[in-house]
Amino acid sequence: MAKNITPRSENFPQWYQDVIAAGELADNAPVRGCMVIRPTGFALWENMQSVMDRMFKETGHVNAYFPLLIPESFIHKEAEHVEGFSPELAVVNFAGGKELEEPLVIRPTSETVIGHMYAKWLNSYRDLPILINQWCNVMRWEMRPRMFLRTSEFLWQEGHTAHETAAEAREETLRMLEIYRIFLEDYCAVPVITGEKPEHEKFPGAVKTYTLEAMMQD
Repeated sequence: MAKNITPRSENFPQWYQDVIAAGELADNAPVRGCMVIRPTGFALWENMQSVMDRMFKETGHVNAYFPLLIPESFIHKEAEHVEGFSPELAVVNFAGGKELEEPLVIRPTSETVIGHMYAKWLNSYRDLPILINQWCNVMRWEMRPRMFLRTSEFLWQEGHTAHETAAEAREETLRMLEIYRIFLEDYCAVPVITGEKPEHEKFPGAVKTYTLEAMMQD
């Protein structure tokens, strides 16, 4: 047993935190709910990102970057969307020494601003499909943080696509679901169950939500 690590059989959550500390993967940041990813932990992220980025590009996706700050009005355009995210939003009201005319939301996810840009770029069915991925950080104010599992700021990727028909959109969704499954099972050795979330667990504003679920010890 490594020094200063609680036995897993005694206290699983504490064992998890101890392993992160002993492995120098991450540390708590000065802001509650945020973490500093140390070099060893970030190397794991770089390896994951490298593999997934290749898998995405093999299916025709390209990378782009969208802003960290999103006009609050964009979030409110989708009632279900904002209702689902309201408790987790971090909002900027002051910048440049004065109050902003419109508050800006630190992105919890980017579909509102990406949808705005797609509407600007999409002129004809010939422009479809749009297959764009973004690697970035997001912020969702977390009440019960746990490093790497639930933190207020975290690194992720988000793919947002546009298609001519709903059937094509669903086909794309299931194609990417299988890529996530392959990555988790073949590269991370995490067995998962794939499927559709029930109505009460759908993503805010979604028609359907598909998921991969993995069991944890506790």
